[in-house]
Amino acid sequence: MKTIAFHVSSLAQGGAERVVANLANRFAQDGFNVYVATEEYGNNEFTLDPKVKRIHVGLKEEDEKKNRIVKFLIRVKYLKSFVKEYKPDVLVAFAHRCNYRALMAAGNSNVPVVISIRINPVGYYDAFSDTVQIKWLFPKAAGCVYQTKEQKDWFKPYLQDNSRIIMNPINPKYFGNPLPKVREKAVMHHARLVDFKNQPMLVRAFLKVHEKHPDYVLKIFGPDSGDGTKEILEKLIRDNNAESYVLLMGASSDLEKEIPKGEIYAYSSDYEGMPNSLLEAMAMGMPVVSTDCPCGGPRAVIRDGENGFLIPVGDEDALTDRMNRLIEDKELSKRFSENARKIEDVASMEAIYKQWKDYLEEVTSK
Repeated sequence: MKTIAFHVSSLAQGGAERVVANLANRFAQDGFNVYVATEEYGNNEFTLDPKVKRIHVGLKEEDEKKNRIVKFLIRVKYLKSFVKEYKPDVLVAFAHRCNYRALMAAGNSNVPVVISIRINPVGYYDAFSDTVQIKWLFPKAAGCVYQTKEQKDWFKPYLQDNSRIIMNPINPKYFGNPLPKVREKAVMHHARLVDFKNQPMLVRAFLKVHEKHPDYVLKIFGPDSGDGTKEILEKLIRDNNAESYVLLMGASSDLEKEIPKGEIYAYSSDYEGMPNSLLEAMAMGMPVVSTDCPCGGPRAVIRDGENGFLIPVGDEDALTDRMNRLIEDKELSKRFSENARKIEDVASMEAIYKQWKDYLEEVTSK
């Protein structure tokens, strides 16, 4: 295996995009020829190593007026042309529609396709059209990478024997940084402002924390997804006159410096794949509380009461209680912090890169 191609819709700030950028850069640094085939360009994107070649396979201006089905087929056509021209030894697709397009584009070529599931299948892979495409296309895949066992079990009987469960790699910049000696009385959170992250619940829970601990603030870092969540949060803050202690910080490229300034970390998602933000917080030594959301990502890394707290999805009172406990019990917070850092043993870039490299070499050798 000498040439690897990744296919993802864009490199905009998001979980799948972050993993693609990290893996592409690491494979390139190891001497592989690496292509990243994307359909869109954005203003706020992850940076690729200069050795990685990015190829546009998205719609052209003249395609935009066509109907949805024709657009889908055109996208497949452009990706198929990419595969034919660059002849990668393996095509790795990330996320929902990209998985389908890659399997259709590779078609009768000799290029094996490895797909990757990045989200909770319920609600994303259970529509009638998905059921048809999964039965038709997934058996054609040379392999599949899941993030959790729950994901893998959901897709039975497809892609079991030739699949792997591989955690997301954590960017090395989040490891090894000492916590500040003097820290802000702050609860920290970083993620896109988007509906399934349920940041409104986090704000509501913190409002009750603030009643008990009025010297604490909540800082939420992350870009606006544009789905209306930011506006909901702004109204919630405004209605509770909380502008001075619930702060929407926007996106930041210095999270490894900003997040450890706070005392604790909270995560409120309703569902996830493997939440990069949570992994990063643990790598930075933050004492964390997180929802035990499907499809099992937080549960895969948090041992409740040992290196963090797990709470039921949507349980606002439990979130309030655990944040208060971490604020009030400094010894518990310190123990969580020390144990959380051990995530480096299983989720460092090198550990995850080796798993991906071994798996792709296994797939391409068949």
